[in-house]
Amino acid sequence: MKNKTQISTAILLSIIICLGSCQNELKEQKTVSNMDVFYALWTIIDEKYCYIEDKGIDWDGIKEEYEQEVSNIEEGDEMSLFDILSSMLGRLNDGHVNLITAFDQSSSSGWYRNYPLNFNSTLLYNYYLQSYRTAGPMDYTILKENIGYIRYSSFQSSFSQANIWYILREFENTDGLIIDLRNNTGGSIETALSLAALFFDNNTTIGYMQHKLGPAHNDFSKLEPIILEAQSMPFKWNKRAIVLSNRLSYSATNLFMLAMRSTNRVQTVGGRSGGGGGIPLSYDLPNGWIVRFSSVRMTDLQGFSIEDGIEPDHRVNLVSNNKDDLIEYAIQQLKQQ
Repeated sequence: MKNKTQISTAILLSIIICLGSCQNELKEQKTVSNMDVFYALWTIIDEKYCYIEDKGIDWDGIKEEYEQEVSNIEEGDEMSLFDILSSMLGRLNDGHVNLITAFDQSSSSGWYRNYPLNFNSTLLYNYYLQSYRTAGPMDYTILKENIGYIRYSSFQSSFSQANIWYILREFENTDGLIIDLRNNTGGSIETALSLAALFFDNNTTIGYMQHKLGPAHNDFSKLEPIILEAQSMPFKWNKRAIVLSNRLSYSATNLFMLAMRSTNRVQTVGGRSGGGGGIPLSYDLPNGWIVRFSSVRMTDLQGFSIEDGIEPDHRVNLVSNNKDDLIEYAIQQLKQQ
């Protein structure tokens, strides 16, 4: 039978062995070369990213360009390696593409940077939302022209049926509805489609999706329908509605805009949505970093990609300083109807 000293020595020995093992693991991780990480990242994107062919990207040419840059930095210079690889991923011009590390995360801004913003939150809350209520993630009010207005800033936050019931009850005697999704960069697809279901009485195919299956740039599954399921709510919105969008209406919001094409109850006003028509997945790199990118692409009913956004029914830009041109245009349209 071991005494306490022997047990303590055994525990100490096991800790030393564990520490030695952990140190060896760290040393092994550091032996991954810059080029190993570069080639792994380039290959993952080459074989699994779903928009190389759609966007006409010369991924082989990009490999040659960045291969030289990576070879010029010192081994172990993680910051420089991260910056170069982030720059390479930026050439995909995709808001769903990120390089994720413990010290930083890359992102792309090219898909929205050169477009009109068409949104001013100060103007909105000073002139239109001086008095409002909040139901779940939605701010809502009745505008002076007797038009219901909902501001939904992110589909990251879901709503309940009770939230919607109270809002629509408040809007029962209004002349129309505005849903403002400007700067809503997405979140939950399920939440976006649940909101869209307010305007549908039956299950409706709103578009298609394809999964990336093989290493070739055009290796995809057959088109699979994206079906918006009509929900058994005790309430629907049966009057006219207008949805406001801008370039930062992205990802799940982009899919919501696609759904609005399939109902005659809703028109869209503002700028082209931001796109983000892919469903992202994540993969590990040899050094422990993570790359996230679009691996499933979505199309409209005609089979055209929605990666570059949805064009509104009425293109309107925000140019005034004391009024929101998009809201004013939407009010005018609803009052005419």
